[in-house]
Amino acid sequence: MQQKIIILDFGSQTTQLIGRRVRELDTFCEILPYNKYPVGNDDDVIGVILSGSPYSVHDPEAFKVDLSQFVGRIPVLGICYGAQFISHTLGGRVEKADSREYGRANLETVDTTNPLFRGFEQHSQVWMSHGDTITAIPDGFHCIASTKDVKYAAFAKSDEPKANSQGVFAVQFHPEVFHTAQGKTLLHNFVVDICGSRQEWSAASFVESTVATLRFQLGNDRVILGLSGGVDSSVAAVLLNKAIGKRLTCIFVDHGMLRKNEFQQVMEDYKVLGLNVIGVDASEKFFADLAGVSDPEEKRKIIGRDFVEVFNAEAKKITDARWLAQGTIYPDRIESLNITGKVIKSHHNVGGLPKEMNLQLCEPLKWLFKDEVRRVGRQLGMPEHLITRHPFPGPGLAVRILGDITREKVRILQDADDIYIRGLREYKVKLSGEEARRVLAAGVPADMQDGTIEMSLYDQVWQAGVILLSTVRSVGVMGDERTYEHPVALRAVTSTDAMTADWAHLPYDFMARVSNEIINKVRGVNRVCYDISSKPPATIEWE
Repeated sequence: MQQKIIILDFGSQTTQLIGRRVRELDTFCEILPYNKYPVGNDDDVIGVILSGSPYSVHDPEAFKVDLSQFVGRIPVLGICYGAQFISHTLGGRVEKADSREYGRANLETVDTTNPLFRGFEQHSQVWMSHGDTITAIPDGFHCIASTKDVKYAAFAKSDEPKANSQGVFAVQFHPEVFHTAQGKTLLHNFVVDICGSRQEWSAASFVESTVATLRFQLGNDRVILGLSGGVDSSVAAVLLNKAIGKRLTCIFVDHGMLRKNEFQQVMEDYKVLGLNVIGVDASEKFFADLAGVSDPEEKRKIIGRDFVEVFNAEAKKITDARWLAQGTIYPDRIESLNITGKVIKSHHNVGGLPKEMNLQLCEPLKWLFKDEVRRVGRQLGMPEHLITRHPFPGPGLAVRILGDITREKVRILQDADDIYIRGLREYKVKLSGEEARRVLAAGVPADMQDGTIEMSLYDQVWQAGVILLSTVRSVGVMGDERTYEHPVALRAVTSTDAMTADWAHLPYDFMARVSNEIINKVRGVNRVCYDISSKPPATIEWE
């Protein structure tokens, strides 16, 4: 039986980060809405984590869970709101703080004899983010850490090793965030030492178990998968191919707004991987239907509708298909959960396929985070350039062209984007210390020499691309002549999950080189800008 940690989500922005940290400990975890604990079906659950929340425990609409479902039976860790909820529910006291406790703090006292803080250093830095504070803890609990301003920074009901299996632990800080210096140590202590994880969750074990499951689930049925060229759908295709071989048929639709030569390059990659792929050039239809349309939402709707029509027409030719496979990953499903009453983002990997297709859904990657998808790709022996591909919007360059879409505008953007992305791949930087160790821990192939590794700028950023400001023209001078052409904006961000992102601090000499090459080689562009907006308040894409 596969062990798992249940993370009950009370609406925190960092719940996904808790999940990723647990997975980094080679332990399977499942994120569930706060009120969906699997009562009566939790024999494989070895621990429960209660997340933070945007609410106060005193709010009438605050999310609540019946703690008796698991407290006293399996180890429990409350984080921030989770800690306050435990105190408030079991007889402690939670009050409004005199001032919001937000940012870095240091643990003034730490009980390192408690199993949760084993290996901790005194004065270890933690990250606070709450408006309420715990002023009294329930009977039977005791304080195990304090900061200068927060007496009950952490408290627990058990400090005896033999009693850990029923222990309750709570921290008012966030161990999952980078700013908590020993957060990984705390989570390791809870997941591995207290809960007893065997640490058996890995890319290799996932591939082995998923291939066996797919063979049983699909039998001799034929499966259709919509490829986008991105890492998620590509890894899903290779995994399915390993399980059922030629009974998988992939469909790759070219809407004419992919990157320069991308359709041909990706089709060649899929051929090398041994996939059975049907490539469809539907660019004429997409360009015709997009003619004169400038509104970004309207562009997205047209592209989504046309994709469904083209995909459906090709899928109908495969008359014996029984399954539709998608590259849906875990963050897609989490973001679509209605936990706080507000969906963060709706995800439809294939985009509302008609019901008359009458296909069952197969989502082999639905439990994986993005970094785990890449590890699985490496385990399957996929080429590194496919595994490390940046996310790319489904509507393609159509949402990176402000205003209406024409073939000439797409040509301009493809040429500029090609120079930019090629430049990111070719520019090498050296990393050492913690940065280098983080890259190697993520499974990225790199040779370390004298404590230093070399990697490309492309592999350092989460996502990059060029935006064509086709609704704007600027004056320039080229060859002693006046020009009146379009500016472009370069965009590059660093992120871990795309929910938040910071603009990448690219080297000045790199940006100067790329700007010069774009202006000199791309007809229609005479100015290059760099977008230094973070998300929030901006978004990664402009439309």
